[in-house]
Amino acid sequence: MEIELVAEALEFPEGPVAMADGSILLTEIKAARITRVWPDGRKEMLVETGGGPNGAAIGPDGALWITNNGGAFTWHEQRGLTIPGPTPASHQGGSIQRYDFATCQISTIYEACDGKRLISPNDLVFDAEGGFWFTDHGCTTSDGRRFGALYYAKADGSGIVRQRHQLLSPNGVGLSPDQQMVYVADTHHARLWAFDLEAPGELAPPPRRGPGRVVAALQGYQLLDSLAVEAGGKVCVATIINGGITAFDPDGSVEHVPFPDFLCTNICFGGSDMRDAWITASSTGKLYKARWPRPGLQLAFNA
Repeated sequence: MEIELVAEALEFPEGPVAMADGSILLTEIKAARITRVWPDGRKEMLVETGGGPNGAAIGPDGALWITNNGGAFTWHEQRGLTIPGPTPASHQGGSIQRYDFATCQISTIYEACDGKRLISPNDLVFDAEGGFWFTDHGCTTSDGRRFGALYYAKADGSGIVRQRHQLLSPNGVGLSPDQQMVYVADTHHARLWAFDLEAPGELAPPPRRGPGRVVAALQGYQLLDSLAVEAGGKVCVATIINGGITAFDPDGSVEHVPFPDFLCTNICFGGSDMRDAWITASSTGKLYKARWPRPGLQLAFNA
């Protein structure tokens, strides 16, 4: 697969969003900002978010919605690579933010659920009804791991529900093409979960053992990050250590496409035929573009 380097010198890029004008919006987690990257590689800062903006998506209101981890990582430079480390003691929790393109204002919509502070919101996806699923990745402290959760929230700020808790490290989240399943990539288990939906915004009861169904788990030492779904149903998950994108078929088979960064963190699809793929290579601070062999799934809302 031929790949094109679109932009570099980014500070741990994540959360790419393909826009109708051909630009890509992405988060820069280390720099705590949202950046627009134009096809010629030119970069334009949209807004400083504070904390650690992680995932991003266009909502039904045309605004950019952001999962902010609240500054959940320390940062280390190793041989020219940027590596995220454990959560600093100063971390208080994360939030869900909304950026209004018309006013250039950013606001915080959710910080807690049932009175409990969100730990480290990571990724989000909107359904056709205009609500959104998002993952809370949890965090790693000096005392051990704080587990994460899967949430559903309304875009008008009126409600947020914790749908699954005690997940080790939920990261990427996406919906199946028929919107009957929610997929969640678990970073440290290298496992892709599938959760059946009973109704919009409501998961079916879990199986007798485990929080959901395992689509597949990668062998050896690999980690999973954020994801995008193909129109045909494959789930493309950014893969750490074995850097690149791993495409999971719902039947459990997998295929891997390498990219030149051991710490690939996300992928999004766009273009007239939805076969343009943009991949964030975070440790090297780069954004790549490739022609994917199959079209990506059109998201519920775009701008």
